[in-house]
Amino acid sequence: MAVEVEYAQAWDLKTRSPWRPISVREARERDAAGLPYVVVYRAAGRKAPLEVRLVSWRDHYVGLWVYDAQGRRTYDLDMRLLDDPARLLRLYTVGWSYTGPEMAEFDEACPRVTVELFPDGRGRRTEEPQGKGGGSYVTVPRVRDDERWTDRPVFGEWPLLSAQVHGLTEPPVFAITEAANDSSGLAPATCWRPPRPAQLGPITELFRPGVRVTDGYHPEMTVVEPRRIGALRVPSGLLAVSGPDSDDGNGPHITVPVPPGEYVLDEAQARHTYEWEGSQDTRTDTMAVRVLVNDIPAATWEMALRPDDDPRLLRENGIFGFDTDGATGCFADAGAWEPLLALFEKGLIQGDPDLDPDVYEDINDSMYLLRTRDQASGGELAAFATTGDGTYPVWVGRSEAGEVVGVVVLVEGMPELLPESGATAVA
Repeated sequence: MAVEVEYAQAWDLKTRSPWRPISVREARERDAAGLPYVVVYRAAGRKAPLEVRLVSWRDHYVGLWVYDAQGRRTYDLDMRLLDDPARLLRLYTVGWSYTGPEMAEFDEACPRVTVELFPDGRGRRTEEPQGKGGGSYVTVPRVRDDERWTDRPVFGEWPLLSAQVHGLTEPPVFAITEAANDSSGLAPATCWRPPRPAQLGPITELFRPGVRVTDGYHPEMTVVEPRRIGALRVPSGLLAVSGPDSDDGNGPHITVPVPPGEYVLDEAQARHTYEWEGSQDTRTDTMAVRVLVNDIPAATWEMALRPDDDPRLLRENGIFGFDTDGATGCFADAGAWEPLLALFEKGLIQGDPDLDPDVYEDINDSMYLLRTRDQASGGELAAFATTGDGTYPVWVGRSEAGEVVGVVVLVEGMPELLPESGATAVA
């Protein structure tokens, strides 16, 4: 069977067509430079492609989408190039089993199987026989090393991985198709782009009174003066950010080196007006909590990582951070982590009424819940509430010289800035 092969800079998800076709020569140059490009495989007389390969070596990414005759994606494979340049990790696969030709692409009721594989041998297989919301079965996939990894083909020698799916019993014969290159215009917003980790939002602005934002629920919120809750002592010079309720015995999840000292604990807050039972009311909500290390403005922000975190494994909007099973996080002196955590458990978890107020303090009317203090070292822990369980990224702000000036955790999502409209500072 003859299979037509076409190269392009991108793939338009909406129109299911290549954007800005390129020659084999240009595709080879982009491959060598690590730039994104796509390869489209088609069969004569079939409108939908057989499969589309998406390549971006600079992003350590190769993707594969398989289409059925109705133009619906039936299979998604996400592969990553890690430390071995000769092989790719089959990081993530999902297959959809449409129940009929009339079922829409990615219909919520469509049965699906998702498999995640990691380089350290871990993995997870999730089967949803009735689609999303219909229950799932999660197991540990048993895969061989050659199923976890695949050889990295050289340019122009990619196999048609979906050949068996499409009923091809003989090796296909590839025929290169070179369409005219339209070099005008920008890529439509519906075009594929390589997956990116969660992007930094307006963290600095959340602590700047008068800035207008929206959290997606409230159309307009106005940032007010940060609310100072107290201070945190970090005599060891190592700030811990973790979920104290999900300690696995291996210490805090995230640590950030800071100069030994005492630092301000505050909250970023925004005020909004809403209608309730026919009248308008005003409310102030906390959006983020912070350890303010220095008053110098942050020049850059970065997502804090654990020693084993590999950003090359993150999918679209993926994050690393600390985990919580009880909607709780904390800032603490990592040097006194174990005794501080023991006091947290005695006070909040066990409700010990006899704790010395010098080592345990409840905090009222705040996202911060409590503070514990290790008398031997002077180190402290301040626990705060989040809006749910899960993983929360930790954002570290640095000065022009690279010094840590602040550590921030968003207690919910990342708000969006609204256009300036002459707003003035709100006290």
